Amino acid sequence: MEQALTFHLEEFEGPLDLLLHLVSKNKMDLYDIEITTLIDQYTQIIRTVQQNRMELASEFIEMAARLVQMKSYLLLPKSEEAERMKQELTGELIEYSQCKQVAQQLKQWERDISCTLRKPMQIEQDMTYTLHHPAYLLRDALRSAMGKTVLRREPTQQQFEPIVTAPFVSVGSRVVFILRSLVSGKFSCLKQLFSKSNSKSQTVATFLAVLELVRAGRLTIDEQEHLTLGNRKHKQAHSSAEQ
Repeated sequence: MEQALTFHLEEFEGPLDLLLHLVSKNKMDLYDIEITTLIDQYTQIIRTVQQNRMELASEFIEMAARLVQMKSYLLLPKSEEAERMKQELTGELIEYSQCKQVAQQLKQWERDISCTLRKPMQIEQDMTYTLHHPAYLLRDALRSAMGKTVLRREPTQQQFEPIVTAPFVSVGSRVVFILRSLVSGKFSCLKQLFSKSNSKSQTVATFLAVLELVRAGRLTIDEQEHLTLGNRKHKQAHSSAEQ
């Protein structure tokens, strides 16, 4: 006569814990469980307990409904849904079993390892400042800490002299310079008009002069940046350069 299964659900942390216990009780291989036997035993336990306890945990009842649905699919020939549900349940049981093993190992380590604590030791600190700094650094640091930043000194006249006394070069003078250089054959390329030794005023004036000559048609620049006098007003440019 088959022995009736009697369990106290309080002994199990959840439906997976109960299923894992049934797998161990029936000496099944966790990777190849007899799913039908497992379903029958689980539903039998839930049905027996539910008759006496209406407040049975909902998670146990939910798992029972899931197992009944799986059993209905297993009755069908070659049911893909049954195979999917079986693999899903098997995976959950394997994962839960591994988690329980890790938890037991951690619990064992907690028992074996003793942890002793003591009151933190009071350490005396020497607050003497031993570094040495120049006096002006200490002065600036003190002013900054007090919110008084060092005022900037007013610029001197010598600082503005290079800007104010810089020579001014007119665009007209550079136009004459460019025309004379082309007529005499001194320059034939655009790069030759600009030199690193020229001042900023010379460079800007030369650039504007080139633009003015090109716009007036008195100068042409090819793709290789070669300069040639334009056909337009060529004679006037030649006479202006000679003058």
